[in-house]
Amino acid sequence: MSAANRTPEAEGTVADAYRGNWVDRYAPAAARPYLRLSRADRPIGTWLLLLPCWWGLVLAMLADGRTGWFDAWIFAGCAIGAFLMRGAGCTWNDITDRDIDGSVARTASRPIPSGQVGVRGALAWMCAQSLVAFAILLTFNAAAIALGVLALLPVAVYPFAKRFTWWPQIFLGLAFNWGALLAWTAHSGRLEAPAVVLYLAGIAWTLFYDTIYAHQDAEDDALIGVKSTARLFGDDSPRWLRRFLVACVLLMMVAVILAAPAGRPVALVVALCGVWAMGWHLFGQLRRLRLDDNARLLALFRSNRNAGLLPLPFFAVALLA
Repeated sequence: MSAANRTPEAEGTVADAYRGNWVDRYAPAAARPYLRLSRADRPIGTWLLLLPCWWGLVLAMLADGRTGWFDAWIFAGCAIGAFLMRGAGCTWNDITDRDIDGSVARTASRPIPSGQVGVRGALAWMCAQSLVAFAILLTFNAAAIALGVLALLPVAVYPFAKRFTWWPQIFLGLAFNWGALLAWTAHSGRLEAPAVVLYLAGIAWTLFYDTIYAHQDAEDDALIGVKSTARLFGDDSPRWLRRFLVACVLLMMVAVILAAPAGRPVALVVALCGVWAMGWHLFGQLRRLRLDDNARLLALFRSNRNAGLLPLPFFAVALLA
């Protein structure tokens, strides 16, 4: 788009944002750079952070057979907290990557490398989001609060992982699936084995979807020396993605089996059907994979919102079975 034809809403638009997203169309002009910094114009990351929370909550309810109004707050609080902490995490990521992002075609339009937001303003915005999220966390029980504070460790380390390991997606998985532990604990008051296994399943899922995502930047990453599983696996990525798919499904099945109450075989089968539905979705992504097609890679990555949503109605029905 030429400068003469650029609309006010299009000013500062990030390259991989949804066209016509609500930030570009409706947000006040002064707020747009900060909302873009939080990836509010790209909601898929919030979904990927939120869905393990909801898995953990519903499986915890299935495990002990207890439901209450506070669970509705956990459900909503996780949604608000995921939006805020994803925003804070992305802000931190962009602060640490501000020099790298300017050298990558897909990320050069982000607010910091493009000059829309300064580092000091970004730090203030990150702190503001984190403090509101912390206020929500304080409404949960003490064990969940402790887990929430501990979650800051993988969040802080992740942006640096691609500088020292070929497996930065593991660090992303550690951070993005922490909600499975936290939401389970917020409901039950303690961390238990099914939540840990579910957490591991989520990490395998992250390795699956973020390897797909990372292939968009593989050439630029090679030029500037940034590591990723996409660069590590190269053309062998489909075989590795199959492994991550199988690991995700098997580990989630184990989590469901451990969580399902004894004497309720129908509930167990229904919940397992949700896992299998997610597995079929991931398998469908593999069938459509084209490593040299960036538009398809982005579409497949975004489709993981639907993949992660698939188990939830089955888990919910299992509560009633």
